[in-house]
Amino acid sequence: PRRIKSNRCSKSIFMSLISLASVKMASSSFSSVVARLNGLMTTTTTATTHFLKKAPAVATTSCMMMMSSTPRRSIKVLAALYPDPLCGYPPEYARTNVPTIKDTYADGTRLPTPKSKPEYTPGELLGCVSGELGLRSFLEKQGHTLVVTSDKDGEESEFEKHLHDADVVISQPFWPAYLDEARLAKAKKLQLVITAGVGSDHVDLKACKSPGVQSGRLRVHSSGTTSKEEEEKKTQQNSDKNKPPITVAEVSFCNSISVAEHVVMLVLVSVRNFVNSHEMARVTSNGTQKSMCGAYDDGWNIADLVQRAYDLEGMHVGTVGAGRIGLAVLRRLKPFDVTLHYTDFHRLDKSVEQELNLTFHETPQELAQACDVITINCPLHSGTEKLFDDDMIRNHMRRGAYLINTARGLIVDRDAVVRALNDGHLSGYGGDVWFPQPAPLDHPWRTMPWSAMTPHMSGSTLSAQARYAAGVREILECFLAKKPIRDEYLIVHGGRLAGAGRHSYIQDCHRKVEDEEWEEIHGIPA
Repeated sequence: PRRIKSNRCSKSIFMSLISLASVKMASSSFSSVVARLNGLMTTTTTATTHFLKKAPAVATTSCMMMMSSTPRRSIKVLAALYPDPLCGYPPEYARTNVPTIKDTYADGTRLPTPKSKPEYTPGELLGCVSGELGLRSFLEKQGHTLVVTSDKDGEESEFEKHLHDADVVISQPFWPAYLDEARLAKAKKLQLVITAGVGSDHVDLKACKSPGVQSGRLRVHSSGTTSKEEEEKKTQQNSDKNKPPITVAEVSFCNSISVAEHVVMLVLVSVRNFVNSHEMARVTSNGTQKSMCGAYDDGWNIADLVQRAYDLEGMHVGTVGAGRIGLAVLRRLKPFDVTLHYTDFHRLDKSVEQELNLTFHETPQELAQACDVITINCPLHSGTEKLFDDDMIRNHMRRGAYLINTARGLIVDRDAVVRALNDGHLSGYGGDVWFPQPAPLDHPWRTMPWSAMTPHMSGSTLSAQARYAAGVREILECFLAKKPIRDEYLIVHGGRLAGAGRHSYIQDCHRKVEDEEWEEIHGIPA
């Protein structure tokens, strides 16, 4: 380039870089070039940085060695993302942009602020395999490796094949790569798990506290081994025991409003019997229409539809969980002139209760008895797993109530919901969370009546993707620079619940547990 030739010092660096890139040098000549470059480096740093970007890869690698006395170790990032669209990655989009929001969320938390400029445009499809969360160029420019796959389940999956030497694992709630204790034991180099979204229950948080240790004890291995094998296993156990805890982080609040809007939609869709009404409006391939009872004719059958359609106005609506999503749901439902209820381990401020005219309930059971519509917006842990079972639905919920679940599929008893819809105890069930994910074709929720189900996509709108992709990049920047990750992003750090994790899972540490080690991860007295 012209700017190179105009600067004598720059030209010297350039010529040395060309030598490094094109000549296989003996160690003596390599040392002389290194010495020459190091002497020039103090004179002009800007020019060197420019050449490092433009020169061949071998030159870049060599100069990076000189610029730092301790070369940065390259890392491997393994990402599990959902598959591309069946028709291929979109060449264009329905909108040319996404709406922009201010610099902070409703609670004052600032939006993701990565230092590097993303190579993508907000509004692009980033959460699928080809989208790569916009990370490939960012990582590979720094000499790191990125592996992206949608094949995440089973021992023969691509995810499993790459897990053993991955330093960082990225997954999404919508397409979770489940990291149980067994998988984490295989991930010998794993230091950081990032959830591109909100909700890290697909990760065994307890196992992340101290990899290789179970319930405060070393893993139990099968008997019948030789003394040599036992010694090797003992060495491995000690190695695992000394391995630093794994940090778990997520992009808090990035898609909370996306999910809250989905909740409001499902409430209205369920109460107004929209799904069946929409199906009736669509003409079938043979030119007829299908009624709710299964009969076909060429009419509108309005009576069939309105016999299950109601106004939301005047109903009692409650949320189990009033965190970022739950509170956003309450705020969005207030204009519908409903009576609002909530239950949460953390009671809201009195001013918020007065502003929204909220009724607080100590337990979910108390709330269930008071509400016509219940929306689940709490994290999944042992205290909420199958919270809505036969007992809750039949002995506490009102007959004819609606249940909305965009939290996690395991918070409800799958078969109890199906039974309640079939016999009429529930008027409707709306949700977008399943277990497992993706749900198999024979999952009973795919065919149960009076339901409004979507695949888990509420928090993966194009608007949300831009935010959680930026948040993942920000977390990676901190990790690579060995700087603290934002407290609100942290779930587990240093072997303890941290940041958002302390708030989301605090209720879990107050339950009676057999394993004393579980208390230590929370860092909260029992």
